[in-house]
Amino acid sequence: MKHCIIIYNPSSGHKEVKKYLKEIEKIIIKKGYNVEIIATKYKGHATEIVEGIKQADLVMSFGGDGTFNEVMTGNFKRKEKLLLTHIPVGTTNDIGAMLGYTKNIMENVKLSLNGVIKDFDIGLINKHPFIYVAGFGKYTNISYETPRKLKKKIGHLAYIKEGIKTFFQKTKLYDVTYEIDGETYRGLFSFILISNANHIAGVKNVYKDVKLDDNQFEAVFCTIRKRKDILKSLYFLTLYDPSKVPGIYFYRTNNIKIKINNADHETWCIDGEKLTKNPDDKYDINLENNIKVLIPKKNINKLFEKNT
Repeated sequence: MKHCIIIYNPSSGHKEVKKYLKEIEKIIIKKGYNVEIIATKYKGHATEIVEGIKQADLVMSFGGDGTFNEVMTGNFKRKEKLLLTHIPVGTTNDIGAMLGYTKNIMENVKLSLNGVIKDFDIGLINKHPFIYVAGFGKYTNISYETPRKLKKKIGHLAYIKEGIKTFFQKTKLYDVTYEIDGETYRGLFSFILISNANHIAGVKNVYKDVKLDDNQFEAVFCTIRKRKDILKSLYFLTLYDPSKVPGIYFYRTNNIKIKINNADHETWCIDGEKLTKNPDDKYDINLENNIKVLIPKKNINKLFEKNT
């Protein structure tokens, strides 16, 4: 019999997962698996669990985008990669929304188990994986600085509340040197966004033609300092060709080298979590191909070049 390991974050989704574990287990058993259930106990625990798994035909994680990042990180630490699937249970769940999951946990388990295995491009920043987004600068710290208690209390509104507070703070410009496709540039930027997704920070269709298996990610470097102009450009980014939005430098590539020249600055945010600051402030960002993930069938044609 096939073996499925469930990893769930008991702090995500107002503890909804624990309530449904018995029913979830029954559904998975009907699909021909025996089931092992493990609850995470602290930040980074999911990474340790996945890294230490001896054998599994499927690892199903429950939690927010950060939980899935931990699971993926554990998978990258392994010699033999495991098949992963992720059921969104959290506040924003950009990855789940992009892949076509619903708000219903039980329905999502069925969508996953009846889905298809796809090869993903997974981003790496200094060899640490990010599944859908890495951000630096203005607004990108909102997800990890929003108090956990507030997120549990009011959900996505907590991010909006923190965003409003950030909006009225002074916008810093960061001195950044970066290299893309052999060309080196330097400038002052208010934020940087590296992503492989069409759903970021709760906003749908940030880019119109994102593919998750095209060996490329989308990169935005923003030079704008005025708060209202940053928001205006972010809005235009969802409507028009990103390369034509004022104050935005847009690239599609699979390799970027970035050096932050400021001595004092915030760290990067990856998949909604804080990345440990690199002492020399140098960041190599590239892609790993063909990481297998079991996902619903709903958005396959829209998100993947290879549909077989």
